[in-house]
Amino acid sequence: MNIKITGLFLASFILLFNALQAQTKKKAIRQTTAGTSIARGKVVYTNVCLPCHMADAGGVQNMNPPLINTTYVLGNKTNLIKIVLHGFNEDVEINGQTYSNTMGAHDDLTDRQIADVLTYVRRSFGNKASAIKAPEVSKVRAMSKK
Repeated sequence: MNIKITGLFLASFILLFNALQAQTKKKAIRQTTAGTSIARGKVVYTNVCLPCHMADAGGVQNMNPPLINTTYVLGNKTNLIKIVLHGFNEDVEINGQTYSNTMGAHDDLTDRQIADVLTYVRRSFGNKASAIKAPEVSKVRAMSKK
């Protein structure tokens, strides 16, 4: 009888251990995916965005706006995606400063590249906003073609 109880206890322990291990793996995969997106986004930022918005995302006074703690970056995802896809040609006032340089369209970037770079910007430089996924970019790109 003790052998059956011991066996039952051991089987229960193994099932519980495997369930906990599976949850840990799922969390690690999610964290790796977000981290991977940010790492890829940093590469895109360095190659495409840095010349105008600077390494610290502080922008250039009266020309290129900062990407730090602004409603453009932290706000509506669709509007931000549209700016990257179509460019931006309006004067922008941020913290009392007016920025007037035209930003060209970057519709040559893939949906994943746009999602990654925007996720990088929204989660870097002190910004704390949700990630942008490639399907969100695809949807905005498709809506823009209509």
